[in-house]
This record gives sequence, C-alpha cells and structure tokens, in this order.
Amino acid sequence: MLSQFMVLFGFFALVLVSIFWINKAVRMFDRLIGDGQPAWVFLEFTALTLPGVIGVVLPIAAFAAAVYVTNRLSTESELTVMQATGFSPWRLIRPVAIFGILIALMMSLLSHFLIPKSLSQLRLRQAEVSQNITAKLLTEGEFLHPAPGITFYIRDITPEGELKDVFLSDRRDRDNPVTYTSTRAYLVQDGGGTKLVMVDGLAQNLRQEGSRLFTTHFDDFSYDVSSLITRNPTNLNKVDFTLTDDLLLRPDMVAERTGATKAEIMYEAHGRFTQALTCVVAALIGFATLLLGTYSRFGVWWQIVAAFTLLVGVKLVEGGVSGAVLSNASAWPLMYLPIVLGAGITVALLYIAGHPGLVRRLLPRRPLSDGGAA
Repeated sequence: MLSQFMVLFGFFALVLVSIFWINKAVRMFDRLIGDGQPAWVFLEFTALTLPGVIGVVLPIAAFAAAVYVTNRLSTESELTVMQATGFSPWRLIRPVAIFGILIALMMSLLSHFLIPKSLSQLRLRQAEVSQNITAKLLTEGEFLHPAPGITFYIRDITPEGELKDVFLSDRRDRDNPVTYTSTRAYLVQDGGGTKLVMVDGLAQNLRQEGSRLFTTHFDDFSYDVSSLITRNPTNLNKVDFTLTDDLLLRPDMVAERTGATKAEIMYEAHGRFTQALTCVVAALIGFATLLLGTYSRFGVWWQIVAAFTLLVGVKLVEGGVSGAVLSNASAWPLMYLPIVLGAGITVALLYIAGHPGLVRRLLPRRPLSDGGAA
C-alpha cells in the first residue's frame, strides 16, 4: 500500500506542479521577454518559483493519492479481503500514516529552508533585472517608455550592436522638453552606468516661454540613460525570507529588522509547521473516509465527496483562526486547532469503520443488484 501511495503521489504532484508552474511561467514569460530579457533569465526566474509551487500542491497531491489508491483497493475488493482476514481500520491506516509523515518531511524541507531561500533570491534577481536599462532599451521597432516622461525608439539593431535611426524624447522638464534624433547610436558601459552615445544627430529644445524652438546639430553626443532608473535599495528583510530558527529563537531581532509585528512572526513560524502537518491530516482523512460503507457497484463516490468536504472544513477552520493569531501573538496555539480537528475526525471515522453495526445504522441500505439488497 505504501508503494502505491508514493507512486500515485508522484503522479498527482507532477501533474499539479506542471499546471500551476505553467500558469506562472506564461505570465512571467510575457513580462520578461517583453522587457527584452534573455531566455536564461526567464528559466532562472521560473526555477526559483518552483519551491513555492511545490509547497502549494503537496497537500493536494497527498489527499488525491490516498483517495485514489483506497478507491482502487475497494473497487478491486482487495480492501474487503484485508478486512476479512482480521485487519482492523487502525492497522490498515498504518501505511497511510507513514506515507503522510514522508510527505510532511518533504514539506518541512520546503517550508523551512527552500522556499525562504528561493523567495529571497527571486526578490534579489527581480531588483537586478528591473535596473537593467540596457535590456529594456534594446527593442527595435517599438516606442518604449523606460521612465515617466521618456520615449525611446530604435528602427533597427545591427548584429554588431549598432542602433539605427534613434529617437529620444525627454519631457521630464515640462517647460523645456528636449528631443534627440540620430542616424546611429551605441549603448556604452561607463563607470558602472550606461550611456547612449548618439552620432550625427539633432537636438531640439522647445522652450515654453516665447514658444521658441532651438535646434543643435552634433557629430556625437552622450546621454546618461542610467538616470532613467530609480535605484532603490533591495529590501530582503522580510518575514517570508527569514529562516524558521530565527523566527522562533530571535523574534525580537527579526521584528526590528523586518518591521513586522510579533504576531506576524509567530504566524509565519508556526504556519510552516502546520503546512507539513496538513499533509498528514489530508492523507488520513482521505483514507479513513473511504473505509466507511459497504460494497456497492456504484463505487464510493459519496465517500470521496465526504472526504473532500471534511478537508475543506478543516481548511475553513484554518482560515478562521488566522485572524485571531495575526491580532494576538499569544494566540499562536490556535494555529494547531485545524490539525487537532483533522486528527479527531480521523479517529472518529476509524471508530465508525471498526464497528460495522454502527455503520449500518448510520448509512442507508443500498441495492447490490436489481433483485438484491446490501
């Protein structure tokens, strides 16, 4: 049973991660490629989003695997045979518990280490890319607006990197807008900045006072395009980027560094533990619910719906207690209430499944065939 759980879990996780990841990748592709970034930057960004995507789908994949395997065992009467040989529900659920613990360990690795590291690295790379003015300007045949009041156009870019027929309009000073045109131009790195060197061009300065236009022909002229980008310092001091040991052992230091409240720190720290425990609860509820009821040729669809409903109820409780924890740091034990509730539901389901007489009283009798009854 454990091997079947792991195989189906891998399948569902792969499918769900692919769906979520492709959805993110398409939006990211349009934004990055539209800004002139190379393909390797897109691949790097999508790889950095993978840990977060995997963390979202792991509980769903664990629940789906537990339900699918149990449904198959019930349909092929293997579950009935195991119960007939004396296996109690408490014994049958043992491999499910081991399966849930294995998935919880994977989730713990993600939530405590990989996701904070990937988020901080992603934020750092996003800041670096946003300040890459060269990539933003190297787009031919389009009017670009790299900064408010700036319009830039390139008709063509040669394989040697020469810019043909350049147009640059600087309207940041409304009283004295300036327009530059040149037949050729080059982007040159100089002292950590980027300069646009225009050759054989014309500068037109329109002064609002008197509505006079001044034109200047030049052989070469350099324009500092680095000033178009506001270089704000990258803020990597966020609760999401902090490792769990700092959140638990040094909350005051984290609060001073990030500006977050102690309640937010406790919510983030204990939320990482509850995410892992949710994987165990999801697998247990999915399996225990399908142990209810007797054989039916119509399958166990109602048990599957019941399992999904119970899991949604646990998540609703989780959402309900989050507000209390975020408003009061000392209320962090409430975050484990959904886990306790899920464990209690599992125990109740196993107890009901272990007492067939109770099951028959709770569940309606269903026909096995046109002429018989269950």
